[in-house]
Order: sequence, then C-alpha cells, then structure tokens
Amino acid sequence: MRHNKKFNHLGRTSSHRHALLANMAISLIRHKRINTTVAKAKALRKYVEPLLTRSKDDTTHSRRVVFSYLQNKEAVTELFQDISARIGDRPGGYTRIIKTGFRRGDAADMCFIELVDYDDNMAKTAKAAKKTRRSRRSKASDNAEAKAPVAEKAETVETVAEPVAEEAEKAEEETPKAE
Repeated sequence: MRHNKKFNHLGRTSSHRHALLANMAISLIRHKRINTTVAKAKALRKYVEPLLTRSKDDTTHSRRVVFSYLQNKEAVTELFQDISARIGDRPGGYTRIIKTGFRRGDAADMCFIELVDYDDNMAKTAKAAKKTRRSRRSKASDNAEAKAPVAEKAETVETVAEPVAEEAEKAEEETPKAE
C-alpha cells in the first residue's frame, strides 16, 4: 500500500530519481530554462525551490547543504552569486511551468520550466502591458501629451506659412501698380 506517499516516484528507483532531479536542477541553474515532461517539472519544482531559498543566505553551511544535493561546484557557485542576487527580494515561487503540448512519439504532456526572474521576453511584455493601461494614467499627463503634438504641428505650419507670405510680398513689389 502507498499510504502517505505523496510525491511522484517517476517510475524510477530512489537513487535513479535523486540523480535525475539533481541533473535537472543543475541544468535549470545553468540554462535558466529546460524542456521536459510536466511530471518531471513538478517533481523538479519541489526539489529545486528549497535550494533556491537556501541560496539567499550565503554561508558556508548553506553552500555545503546545496552542494550535497547538486554535487556540482560550478552550479553551486552560479546559484549563490548570480541567481541569489536576482531572487533576493522574491518571497518564493522562483520557477514557472508553461505547458507546450504533447510529445509526438508517446504523447507525453510536455512543458518547459524556467526561473521566473530570468525570462526577459515575459518581462518586456509585462512592461508593455503596464504602459498601455489607460485606467492607471492621470488626466493631467493625458492632457500634456495631447497638447504637445498640437504645438509641434502649429510651429511647422508657421514656418511653412512665413516663406509663402514672403513670396507673396515679393510678387506684389515686382508687379507695377496702375496709378
């Protein structure tokens, strides 16, 4: 019976599962995004998020604990130097799972898992979305933006109108008056 065994065994032995999750965590730390199945991504999220939380406290003990999970010096160094600086103010939820469809060979549900603070494309679209919301703008800024283009247009009209007026005056001077 499997009473109180809530985590996914992924069809592997315990040692194989730990090696799989450690390798996937190292790949996630190095590449910031990996493509995998949904089941493995959910298992990886439970494995890697406590390590990311541990990396916020840069002590020798924290480094040793994370190294005992990952067994990779480069990944631990990158985690404690680069990634911990970016996730320092985030209270949790360091990873995002986005489903991408089904694998062609066996129809497994595929996704990619990524570190939230490293997705530049999503950050750019979020900033663009904030700029286009009209309900957050103040009416004073709308009025200032509306008046500025009109003033520029008026200046261009005046500059165009002055040469035309000068040409008209020259034409009047050149024509003989019938007195």
